[in-house]
Amino acid sequence: MNMLHLSIANIANFVTSEEIAKFQPAITQSFQSVFDKTGQGNDFLGWVNLPAEIDDEILSDIEKTASYIRDHAEIFVVIGIGGSYLGARAIIEALKHNFDFALSHDERQKPLVLYAGQNLSEDYLSDLLDVLNKRDYALTVISKSGTTTEPAVTFRILRKHLEDKYGKDGARRRIIAITDKSQGALKQLSLNEGYKTYVVPDDIGGRYSVLTPVGLLPIAVAGFDIRMLVKGAFEMQQKLAESSAISENPAAMYAASRNALYQKGKVVEIMVNYQPNLYYFTEWWKQLYGESEGKEGNGIFPAGVVNTTDLHSMGQYIQEGKRNIFETVLSVGKPQKTIKIPLENENLDKLNFISGQEIHFVNQMAEIATTLAHVDGNVPNFRISIPEVSEYYLGQLIYFYEFACALSGYVLGINPFDQPGVEAYKKNMFALLGKPGFEKETEEIRKRIKE
Repeated sequence: MNMLHLSIANIANFVTSEEIAKFQPAITQSFQSVFDKTGQGNDFLGWVNLPAEIDDEILSDIEKTASYIRDHAEIFVVIGIGGSYLGARAIIEALKHNFDFALSHDERQKPLVLYAGQNLSEDYLSDLLDVLNKRDYALTVISKSGTTTEPAVTFRILRKHLEDKYGKDGARRRIIAITDKSQGALKQLSLNEGYKTYVVPDDIGGRYSVLTPVGLLPIAVAGFDIRMLVKGAFEMQQKLAESSAISENPAAMYAASRNALYQKGKVVEIMVNYQPNLYYFTEWWKQLYGESEGKEGNGIFPAGVVNTTDLHSMGQYIQEGKRNIFETVLSVGKPQKTIKIPLENENLDKLNFISGQEIHFVNQMAEIATTLAHVDGNVPNFRISIPEVSEYYLGQLIYFYEFACALSGYVLGINPFDQPGVEAYKKNMFALLGKPGFEKETEEIRKRIKE
């Protein structure tokens, strides 16, 4: 099978090969820090060798559990926030029928996967309950601690709903907890109630967890091949481990080049794709890079667009707005299905010149044309190509971006595996809600609100 391909041809007018090569010492050091586990956050490097370490026993167990869920549920609810759901959603949305919500359960022949615990919207959860009242469902709750506010609140509500609907025993068979192996509120509850459980490894953070049961279980329930996903990641792992040389390692090239652009004032990176079903892959990528690099006053801001849709909105800004951006185009070689443009006798829309062409060909021409226009408008462009959207190539992409993110973070001189800034809003929220132990903060914040 082919491998992911990175092209940097369209950044050549913005950074020289010499400017990129200057990052080689930092890349080499970062490479060693990753594999030797000597850098900052080295207790969260379990993802590095994960594709090679996933054994058949855990894959078979996940497939067995997924089969049980498919036999007993029309809907599968994934409760989690951040990396606890984004990785799974990225893969499921990329592979599923674009309109699976409009298909019957018999047409899908697998559960409809829905998501909860990623927000605190009462209307969202109420609407979800309206649906769950009418359908057989099961759920997984994903949290190391079991106390993260958004998923914990949601799980409390949905667990009661399940127990009211199916009884305690029935609910127990419809709940799978993915949590810490030995401690935490969710682990204790799972032991008390007898839930089926999977482990979130101690040495893998949420945004790097898609190749653990956190991502693999929902993906398997949705009916996709988790073994091919792991295989793609494993083969990318092997490829990237061969050399730290920028000229030979595409993740090293990507990390070095984007940092070279960053030094030139390009502080915003826009992921561009031309397939709507890759929208949530962009969302996963945004979390991966935003949470990994955005700290200590550093980091490239990750954004995303879906073209050609966003050419009629964000396209204007990208073409002529502030010149502090660069793009990474995720290019797909072929679609899963084909539609040809018909010939019309009257030709009122003047499109007969492309009659007989497949839609994907027109889409590819739009991609090339847009890239050229943006480069001419002083927007550097990377191009990352995969032959098709499949489990295998998505596995490659996952590992490629995880590895490149680790290298890039170390080059920036920060810990790419923590997220201290996430705690700031939580402390304020707990104080406003009157959580015990936050009395002093509550008093201070209420004074600020009144001012």
